[in-house]
Amino acid sequence: MIAEAGLAALWLAATLAGLQLLLAWSAVARGNADAARFIRPLAVAQGVLAGLAMALLIVLFLISDMSVYLVAANSHSLKPFIYKFAGAWGNHEGSMLLWVAVMSLAGGAVALFERSLDRATHFATLGAQAAISLGFYAFLLFASNPFQRLNPPAVEGQGLNPLLQDPGLAFHPPTLYFGYVGLSVAFSFAVGALLTRQVDARFARAIRPWVLGAWVLLTIGIAAGSYWAYYELGWGGWWFWDPVENASLMPWLAATALLHSASVLAARDALRAWTVMLAVVAFAMSMIGTFLVRSGILTSVHAFAVDPTRGSFILILLGLYIGGALALFAMRVHTVNEGARFDPLSREALLVVNNLLLCVILGLVLIGTLYPLLTEMLGQSVSVGPPYFNAVIGPITLVLMAALVVGPLLRWRRDESGAALRRSAPAIGAAVVTLIAVLLFADRPIGWLPLLGLVMAAAVAVASVAPLWKRNLRRTPMFTYGMVIAHLGCAVSLAGMASESAFSSERLAAAAPGDSFEIAGYTVTMDGVRPYAGPNWTAMEAQLVVRRGAKVIGTARPQARYFTDPPTPTNESIQLTRWNGQLYLVLGEALENGRWQLRIWWKPFVTLIWGGAGLIALGGALALVGRVRRERKQARIVRASGAEHPQEALA
Repeated sequence: MIAEAGLAALWLAATLAGLQLLLAWSAVARGNADAARFIRPLAVAQGVLAGLAMALLIVLFLISDMSVYLVAANSHSLKPFIYKFAGAWGNHEGSMLLWVAVMSLAGGAVALFERSLDRATHFATLGAQAAISLGFYAFLLFASNPFQRLNPPAVEGQGLNPLLQDPGLAFHPPTLYFGYVGLSVAFSFAVGALLTRQVDARFARAIRPWVLGAWVLLTIGIAAGSYWAYYELGWGGWWFWDPVENASLMPWLAATALLHSASVLAARDALRAWTVMLAVVAFAMSMIGTFLVRSGILTSVHAFAVDPTRGSFILILLGLYIGGALALFAMRVHTVNEGARFDPLSREALLVVNNLLLCVILGLVLIGTLYPLLTEMLGQSVSVGPPYFNAVIGPITLVLMAALVVGPLLRWRRDESGAALRRSAPAIGAAVVTLIAVLLFADRPIGWLPLLGLVMAAAVAVASVAPLWKRNLRRTPMFTYGMVIAHLGCAVSLAGMASESAFSSERLAAAAPGDSFEIAGYTVTMDGVRPYAGPNWTAMEAQLVVRRGAKVIGTARPQARYFTDPPTPTNESIQLTRWNGQLYLVLGEALENGRWQLRIWWKPFVTLIWGGAGLIALGGALALVGRVRRERKQARIVRASGAEHPQEALA
């Protein structure tokens, strides 16, 4: 009965979403006060029911109920507990149910906690959120039922893709989905503001926490997915421009632009149309990512390939939501006032440049991702991979980093070129010193792109702390610290990317017990290879002793694994981390004469990539907490003063 209860919860949630949409329309279009009273309770109840459906699906996986098709197709009774738990969303239907559950819970949170918008815009926002949820409920109920029964029940399950049998499965997909859902809320706010013609600073203050939260979660999810692929797939790379990787990167790029635009609108009452359009684009990118991953159009370790009918359903939803929002924007854009003006040399102007560059990068990633699919439809097979993306996106990213150097050093509204140049002098000096140091002391020739990456990383690092110069650090707002830390994280990640690209070393060997190999000053000796049995796999495990000179610094045990359910060979890499990089070791296939294929990389400062991402996420989290605390304080001042806006109360 658990499956039937989950399906009933889904149907009830869908019914409430439809009712919520109708009541929101009645309240906004006709001013029906009776309808308005029920909108918030319906949103909360819908979220509870969707969350209940997801919880029941998890229970079905935990108890290994093989009478449910989804469990039988994606689980196994002997799987470790964590993979039974995470396996609930390690498939097409479960991942979509998780998406809908989080989206509906977010709608309930908007109903409960959002109080800065006027009533009409709030109800319009809840109506838009209900419309989005309703489409996904229809998708689950009519095209992708996660609670479908299997008659007769399976004796045993088929198991989970071995490449997904990693603790990252419990963390990476939910984090991304939370981020996507934050963008859906931002989209609903934008639609609500357009419907009621209330695109102003209050709208920006309402949307900003959701965008910040979504951006932080997307940053964490992308970084976690990058590191998961780095150590799990065994090819030694941290980003391959896989279409599914791009599917998560594109919403992040749009969310980054939206975050800056919303901040300018909230603080300076500028970039109104930009903010609304970017809210639509950000959600469009998350929908396109969903279509790519869930439609079966891609073949990837991340993609859950399914029949084309489901892909067509998602494509229809994409057309309805994004097409409808763009049509609404076109009809109402004339009602969106220009907002405050600013000079070409100002922080606002550099933020516009920042947004334009992010949108250019987004467009290039989108073209590179979709172009092979379009050519395949025309009967030609074209591959677009790292050479294209690195060549076209790398230079633009460096220009973006230059804008990141200058932007925080400029004043709002207008600035003087001489004063801005003087404030930029320390960052320029750091860039020059880094350039000279690399050219003098690098042990090999390096490409111009990694070289400029190192130079720009130094400049961004110095410029990022500029907002703290000559300030009372105890009285500095938390969101300022958040901005500083996030920008510093960009510099750290860029330094890691450039260092890994410029100075990595690789060694491919046919190794027998007793053989030793040199790489980057390390000596790797194979002591032997032995069989090893895991909970649901078997393996051949190498014992590799790593020395630096005469000193043993560690023993690595990479494995060549074999899973039986389903039958799949995998490589389990091992990384030995030092302060200045990682030694990355992979055991490959067995060769003749007792030898084994062994791949060894030395990756200098590669961990800075994920360390920097952690700083970016931490900075975003601090900014989120700081903004929420400040706006609550302002709201208390407004209530005490009776003023309509915080600016009036604080004047």
